[in-house]
Amino acid sequence: MMKVFFLLFAMSCTFVCAQQSDFNHVDFSTADSLAMYHKGESLHNLPVLTHKLTATLNTDVEKFRAIYTWICTNIENDYSAYQKTKNKRRKLANDREALLEWNNNFTPKVFQKLREERKTACTGYAYLTRELATLAGLKSEIVDGHGRTATVILNEDSLPNHSWNAVQLNGKWYLCDPTWSAGRVLLDDGAPRFENDYHKGYFLADPKLFIKNHFPLQTKWTLLENPPTYAEYTAGPLVYKESFKPVVIPISPKEMHLATLKNGTLNFSLEIPISEKQDKISLSIHNGIREVVLQPNIQRIDNYYNFHHTFERIGKFDVHIQVNNNIIATYVVQVKRKKLKAHSGPK
Repeated sequence: MMKVFFLLFAMSCTFVCAQQSDFNHVDFSTADSLAMYHKGESLHNLPVLTHKLTATLNTDVEKFRAIYTWICTNIENDYSAYQKTKNKRRKLANDREALLEWNNNFTPKVFQKLREERKTACTGYAYLTRELATLAGLKSEIVDGHGRTATVILNEDSLPNHSWNAVQLNGKWYLCDPTWSAGRVLLDDGAPRFENDYHKGYFLADPKLFIKNHFPLQTKWTLLENPPTYAEYTAGPLVYKESFKPVVIPISPKEMHLATLKNGTLNFSLEIPISEKQDKISLSIHNGIREVVLQPNIQRIDNYYNFHHTFERIGKFDVHIQVNNNIIATYVVQVKRKKLKAHSGPK
């Protein structure tokens, strides 16, 4: 019985504790400085690059941080490669053998371009992260699945469209996404342009938040004891990178598309770890013509922040939850007129 207890306890810690806050006591400034010092280093000799980034660091998490920071600040997101892969996957969706053959022929080209031009799509980011981590003596895996953004609409028939990483540190697995940490692709007059904007929030992210916009093909890589179904995942609110640092986890409502009657009230709940600083929570409500920003009355219970809003007008509204003036999540609310009672006629 005692062995079972400790096994369950260990499993619970794997699910609950695997997040960046485990390392709040670690100063990553040296690791980040090393990554910046070696900016522009060649990818032709990965063992040498790994040695330069990690040899003087004492802990595994610092070594991984130096590798992660270097990749996110040196590799450019290749949107054209992403589009080519996306289109080919769609075309060959019903011919698995042909898709695998194409992928086997295309992958070497992806890695050649990564090595020569330091450009790649998400698969290349994940591959490079795994390779450098392995060379540093760390266990890392590529995780394939579905990434959800404001411009990516997913349904039950959607093919996998994203790859990220899991890494083992101090005996526990952690999640990260070097592609989304690296920056964003902007479409200027239809032409894609990558803008580097290193975002540390996806480094060892909280699994409860990570699952809001990352759904792995293998549910074990959610690192959650009770992961949502794919249908629950796609129905949830849109969650943006600003929710990852500081960590803000939308708890309810669980669905993005909501309906209520005029003068109906919806309740909202956020989980914000006590260690995270937040100064202001607000609601931005937009009906396509005008925007109203409100400061709701917050009821705080431990690290949960609860508030509500009453919709006094009919229509369709985008409801953005903001923390410190950054949008962290979006809901869509349809407000309808109250139904009139049926008239039974004269008696």
